Amino acid sequence: MPRRVAAAVAVTGLALGVSACGSDGENDPAATGGGAETGGDGVSIGLITKTETNPFFVTMREVASEYAEEQGVELTALAGEFDGDNEGQVQAMENLIAQGVDGIMVTPNNSSGVLGAIEQARSQGIVVIALDTATDPEDAVDATFATDNFEAGRLQGAYVKAVLGDEEPKLIMLDGTAGGTVDTFRHDGFLEGFGLEEGDPAILGMENTQGDQNTAQTAMENLLQRSQDANAVYTINEPAARGAYAAIEARGLTDQITIGSIDGGCEGVQDVADGKYAATVMQFPAEMVRQGIDAIIQAAEGGEAPSGFVDTGSVVITDNPVEGIESEDTAWGLENCWG
Repeated sequence: MPRRVAAAVAVTGLALGVSACGSDGENDPAATGGGAETGGDGVSIGLITKTETNPFFVTMREVASEYAEEQGVELTALAGEFDGDNEGQVQAMENLIAQGVDGIMVTPNNSSGVLGAIEQARSQGIVVIALDTATDPEDAVDATFATDNFEAGRLQGAYVKAVLGDEEPKLIMLDGTAGGTVDTFRHDGFLEGFGLEEGDPAILGMENTQGDQNTAQTAMENLLQRSQDANAVYTINEPAARGAYAAIEARGLTDQITIGSIDGGCEGVQDVADGKYAATVMQFPAEMVRQGIDAIIQAAEGGEAPSGFVDTGSVVITDNPVEGIESEDTAWGLENCWG
């Protein structure tokens, strides 16, 4: 059964209403790090997300607030003003360095945008962990706790292609932010899973949406004006998928076009259950945060510092399984979703 928690946690002057949808741990393949018996009294940690508004990062902040309180950790939560705000993230890191925190968890806007600030933090003995998005090079940080976004994209692509079967693919791609690390991995992974190369004539059109529902809807409307025979849509995330669906529904093409997505938010899983898109690939942002906090506490208390890439998992969620692709249904998804 899903569990829901609610609390009011003060984080550096910002009151956060915590409301997370998760699992009791029985069936959640990613429920391995959260809940570890660690004692974080006196440990201070900073969390820097890409934005304060994207549901994925809202969940990260809420879970971090709750889990930090449980562990006795002092948490400072900061964010960029918009997706792609590298300067804002650098300023946030500099603020945390000046505070002398023990560790910083950051979801970089791109793989190299905050490397200088990360180097400065690590030179002062601060453990730096990348969440969700790897840096380039990966060893710029102590460790990365994230979805394998290339694999998540590959799963989305393989599923959508399997649904099409022998039908000739006519694909539209709704990407995120140009140059974004996660965006690139998911895009490239989708094409590999779908069996296409960049520039293939089966790709009818591509637009950047910044992962925003309204922007995605407008982009999809524009692309459908040129390509009404499309039969498949890649979306960078679930808000983009909802925007795509709205445009497709308005043109009466829902029976013609298969939409895939990535995220695993509770609203997205419900969208799959309602038939708005065929599948989503679930991530586990709460697990990224919990494992990151545990790792920093361990290092701050004299234990082994974290290192390397830790894949926090991804699972295809659909009520229409296809042969050769492991998946869970939306009932399972609603028990294990976030946000």
